[in-house]
Order: sequence, then C-alpha cells, then structure tokens
Amino acid sequence: MLEGDKKIILFDGVCNLCNSSINFIIKRDKNSVFRYASLQSDIGMRLIAERNIDTSKLDSILLIEGEGVYSYKSTAALKIARQLSGIYPFLSVNLLLPKFFRDWIYDIIAKNRYKWFGKKDSCMIPTPELKALFLDQ
Repeated sequence: MLEGDKKIILFDGVCNLCNSSINFIIKRDKNSVFRYASLQSDIGMRLIAERNIDTSKLDSILLIEGEGVYSYKSTAALKIARQLSGIYPFLSVNLLLPKFFRDWIYDIIAKNRYKWFGKKDSCMIPTPELKALFLDQ
C-alpha cells in the first residue's frame, strides 16, 4: 500500500484541531515522509483492524511506521515533529519526559478539542494538489 519508507498518520477527520494539524504537517513535510487517512475512513478503520490496534487508545492521532509498529498520543506527535522542517524536530527532546506526563497533557487537549476548536460535520476533502498524500482516495 505504501511506497518505500512512508509513514501513515491517522487522524480524527472531523476535528478542526486535527485537520489544522495535518495541514501544518503537510506544509513542513519537505521530504514527503507522511501519508494521511482519517480514522473514520474505510482505509483508516481497515489499518486499525489489520494491526489489532486498541481503539480505546485513539483520541485523535496515530502514527504507523511499519508493519506492527505504531505510536499514539504524545509519542506520535513528537515523532511526527522529528520529521518536519524548521525548528520542530527539536520538540522531540520532549520524548525524554515521562510518557505518563506527556500523555496527561495530551489527554487534556484531546478531551477538550471539540469544545475548544470545534468539529466538522464530515471529514476534510483534500485539494487536488494534496489528494496524492491521502490514502482514502
């Protein structure tokens, strides 16, 4: 399904914060490392099922880095930042913080994301230029 060493980001397609985050990542993914799919899409649900990923761990983002290798919550966000251009790779130093602390902060944001940032009625539709980066075509 994926060419070479591409990584898949699964995100909440109806979350305004998540959609904004994906647009942010796309603009800074100069090496075209990532491909994208919403958690709600057929391919997103299939990837989750194929890898037996515990859906209770999915608050808004999941990074699939290979067969059976995935991360979620703060770890996924920081591993994604590591691949971006600019100063964002330096954020990955936060991986040194205890996971329970990082995820506690992440959970607060994830729990309130619809209240703080809003929610769409349906998943985003990528522009024709971005369509090739999305798996749910």
